[in-house]
Amino acid sequence: MLMIRAIVRPEKSDEILAALMDAGFPAVTKYSVAGRGKQRGIKIGDITYDEIPKMMLMSVVQDEDKDFVIQTIMETARTSEKGAFGDGKIFVSEVEEVYTISSGIKEGAAEEAA
Repeated sequence: MLMIRAIVRPEKSDEILAALMDAGFPAVTKYSVAGRGKQRGIKIGDITYDEIPKMMLMSVVQDEDKDFVIQTIMETARTSEKGAFGDGKIFVSEVEEVYTISSGIKEGAAEEAA
């Protein structure tokens, strides 16, 4: 299993969530974040904004779904055909185990192989 974290423009988050839902991936955690990328914020007039508001979308998917989910997020998050600074980043990391609190069921890569 893999965790996909996407940091995206706030105005694109609902569109991304809808695209993921339509594609069969409804389980997403969404929260507000702030930060800056390589461009070091944005300068408007004399004011520099060091931290830009973004949304973090987080989802755990099966390994075989990774490329499809990433492509769905990328296509939906881009503000133009070529994209633009500030459209966001996607991070992928391995998930060793998952526990469902209500049932106490443990899921994980070791159990899937058994």
